[in-house]
Amino acid sequence: MIALLQRVAHASVVVDGATVGAIDAGLMVLLCAERGDTEKEADALLAKLLSYRVFSDAAGKMNLSVVDTAGGVLLVPQFTLAADTRSGTRPSFTPAAAPDVARALFNYFVMQARSRHADIATGEFGADMKVSLTNDGPVTFWLQVKPVV
Repeated sequence: MIALLQRVAHASVVVDGATVGAIDAGLMVLLCAERGDTEKEADALLAKLLSYRVFSDAAGKMNLSVVDTAGGVLLVPQFTLAADTRSGTRPSFTPAAAPDVARALFNYFVMQARSRHADIATGEFGADMKVSLTNDGPVTFWLQVKPVV
């Protein structure tokens, strides 16, 4: 499972002209389920995401997590993160989880996130989303948890 997280001053998702999710300062997270991912990978990725220290402390060091700062988390499903771009000029999405599996894992991730953190907003799985954000830094990290075989 993959999470591309960006520290933001604010972020929002619009679907069909309506805002479906928005946060102020926090993390905007593009989330992707890969083939073989299960709730186990989702749980591990969520634990890492919520505790990942990307916010500055009083000394200016990245020592605080989104939980420490009570920041928002905007979770946006994005299967294209799993793209295989090693050959040619057209990406292959074979590494991505099947849509029904990906939707279930995204919904599970959101449910677990809401049980562990107060400020969770989401995009809409399968929708044509317009995502806006003001990147703070910029600070961007790629987190990935692979299934253990």
